[in-house]
Amino acid sequence: MSHTYKGKVMWSHLDANMHMRHSAYADFAAQARIEALAELGLDLKTFQRLHIGPILFKEETSYLREVGINEHLSVTTALTKSQKDGSRWAIRHELFKEDGVKAAVILVEGAWIDTLKRKLAVLPEDLAEHFAQLPRTADFEEIEG
Repeated sequence: MSHTYKGKVMWSHLDANMHMRHSAYADFAAQARIEALAELGLDLKTFQRLHIGPILFKEETSYLREVGINEHLSVTTALTKSQKDGSRWAIRHELFKEDGVKAAVILVEGAWIDTLKRKLAVLPEDLAEHFAQLPRTADFEEIEG
């Protein structure tokens, strides 16, 4: 499976300097992540039914190139780390401008949360197998449980 989210930078994504604001980069990455998960059967309806959802512990962005209004971006999603059962994980998003120039790299670390108990959770085995189908980076490593 390969997933690339494509989107256009809108007026609401800009800051006072007329380039894409820092939080808009995170928004593009979050949308890419949610769409990649949905393609694997981990969509919002499934999360609601199971009372489970993704939670982030850390988000780190490296800004490489300025992005302006009406630019088209492509955002890739790939696992960099994961426990075997998928309960803890790290994902790398790379944002590319239309000309192929890398504009940013966003690294997130997360897990799953039981939305009723408000405690960390594990995906059901079948969904953990689906999650494991996310593309992996060349430097992917398995996290020891």
